[in-house]
Amino acid sequence: MEPGSGLRGGAAAAEIKRGRENQVWYMKISKLALAFAIIHSKPPGKSCKEYTEHLAKTVSEQDFGWKSKAEALEAEVLRLRQELLLNKICPRYCLENGKPHASAETDQECIHPMTYSSQLEDSGCDVSNDYAVDSLGVTSDFHQSEHNLDTSKCWLERVPLLNFCCTGKKESLTTAVQFLQYLLEIRKLSEGGILQADFTEFENDSFTIFNSVSQLLDGLTIFYSSPKFQVSNFLSETVCVLISLITDSKLSNHVLKKCFKKLEEFKKNLVQIILRSSDVNRFQALHAVSHTLVLLGRNNILRNSLISLLLSEVRQFAEQLLQAHQVQAMYDITQYENIFPLFMILEQLLQNESGESNVSSSDYDGEEKIKFLKDLDQVILQLSHEFPLFSLYLWRVNILLNSAQIQID
Repeated sequence: MEPGSGLRGGAAAAEIKRGRENQVWYMKISKLALAFAIIHSKPPGKSCKEYTEHLAKTVSEQDFGWKSKAEALEAEVLRLRQELLLNKICPRYCLENGKPHASAETDQECIHPMTYSSQLEDSGCDVSNDYAVDSLGVTSDFHQSEHNLDTSKCWLERVPLLNFCCTGKKESLTTAVQFLQYLLEIRKLSEGGILQADFTEFENDSFTIFNSVSQLLDGLTIFYSSPKFQVSNFLSETVCVLISLITDSKLSNHVLKKCFKKLEEFKKNLVQIILRSSDVNRFQALHAVSHTLVLLGRNNILRNSLISLLLSEVRQFAEQLLQAHQVQAMYDITQYENIFPLFMILEQLLQNESGESNVSSSDYDGEEKIKFLKDLDQVILQLSHEFPLFSLYLWRVNILLNSAQIQID
């Protein structure tokens, strides 16, 4: 140690302490000065407390007004960047958009030739595990994703100009859906040689892609979280756009590169929506959310992380249920009911042969799988008498995971 280094260190510590004391002193003086100013300017007939609350409310309203203006300006900036990006990708974009567009019904027919499924227009109490029946009208539309190129051209000419003047949640979602629809349709037309498009700018513009996808994901989360959730054509179209985007051979890699964390957050939010839902008539909404998660699993990267997430949630609940059973304690019956959609999603993702992809359960061999299978037979045995249905689902997932291990070996 150099001579005098201890003294210098002590002097520095003393200086920092004095600085903090001065900050505290200035804060006390400022509060005192503010109090005197309020008392001095207080109008007659009002107490100091009432006048202070009035001033605080006024300042809060001003802050909210500035926040709204800032959000509107941010939305406008994003709109301009979206317009610019589309023009860079495809210069003919504005010319196509300049043509008169047809009625809403005609636009819907161009985008979704299949009629919208009405299976969930009931009380919402159907808890069927048959995901082959499309709860959002998405699966049938997605299988039609390779539209006839003439139809795609028709759609591109008829869609209205992008209009993002509104900043509400639904308007923001509409903004993102329209922009991403343009990208997907331009991509299809360029692949067919009808349009000349350069997607280099798409790969380089991280800001616009991230914020557009984030708007879509945040909007879907708000829709699914709403107590008044209802399946709609708009929701079906939004999910269809999202799934098309993450499974497109050219666009998906760049979207995942820029938005992977946001997509992971979205999946976690959907799983929590399922687990925390407590409305009596919630099963229609749970079925729709579950189906969206199954569709997200069409992307191999998202699929594996989704399986890990679901296995973790099921394992944790099984441990809680076993602990409650061993001490004869109460358990959350609502969460018990809500865990079954997670089982159903897992089964869909772990099927050895899937009609929707060439992915098999043998492709998944994550760390969470090892944790899940550890002592699982004992857990099933101890819960089988009191919770036979839950144990049965545990056993089915166990079979799927073990069959995957056999295929690996």
